[in-house]
Amino acid sequence: MDTKLTLKLNQEIIEKAKKYASDQKLSLSRIVENYLQSLTSDKRNDDIEISPFVKSLATGVSIPSDLNYKKEYSDYLMEKYK
Repeated sequence: MDTKLTLKLNQEIIEKAKKYASDQKLSLSRIVENYLQSLTSDKRNDDIEISPFVKSLATGVSIPSDLNYKKEYSDYLMEKYK
């Protein structure tokens, strides 16, 4: 059930928000509703679903936190072009 809500906001912000909503092809009400939903959602930020494509990229290889990738890459290039 939809219910009407009245808000008092700065006119400049309203105009910018209307332009943004128009550019996104959404209503301003829908944007506000989505924002409020995200604020009050039971989901935590770390519960974001990972897409199947991103999951398919996972190799299971762990990278050491102290890895010097510049040195590793330099060593790789030196070996490659011997």
